[in-house]
Amino acid sequence: MANALPHHHDLVACHECDLLQRLPADRARGRVRCRRCGCVLHHQGRDVVSTPLALGFTALVLFVLSNVYPLMDFGLQGQRDSTYLLAGIRELYAQGMPVLASTVLFTTVIAPALHITLLIYLYLPLSLGRRPPAFVAALRLTQAIIPWSMLEIFLLGVLVASVKLAEQATIVAGPAAWSLGLLVIVLAAAATQVHPHRLWDLIA
Repeated sequence: MANALPHHHDLVACHECDLLQRLPADRARGRVRCRRCGCVLHHQGRDVVSTPLALGFTALVLFVLSNVYPLMDFGLQGQRDSTYLLAGIRELYAQGMPVLASTVLFTTVIAPALHITLLIYLYLPLSLGRRPPAFVAALRLTQAIIPWSMLEIFLLGVLVASVKLAEQATIVAGPAAWSLGLLVIVLAAAATQVHPHRLWDLIA
């Protein structure tokens, strides 16, 4: 009788060089690296569910704060004004720059919101011992949306603009600026905690 084929869940394609290889059976601890380029293929780190879920809820709180509170406070000749994230996007539309406004809207609002929603959608049912509907599609979308979340680039642009305007007006970072900075860190940490193969092992 022919030998049974190995389980296909043990096969993994390297994220860097696309080499198809098999994960070792004993991988409970430590890291598994690609034998060609050394990229980490599997890492048995913290809780596969609790940590990403906690980061997802933390990101949700920071995201709400970032869109509710002022981003920057301006003071010029005795007059003060506050600017908000969404108000700045509306102003770009009003100034006849719909492409730029749409790009900023997608990369700073829609993509991060979708990333946060998918984190909670995936990991909340798993924490309750259930498999979320459309698990495969949601996991793929999570991986696809991460590169489109560009809050760090937006914050860098705000910082450059603030430095240029500092000689003409008094500029104070609002609560939204601080929460956006924290949100960048939290989402980056959450992205490193999404391990598709560990999730497959969990629901298999």
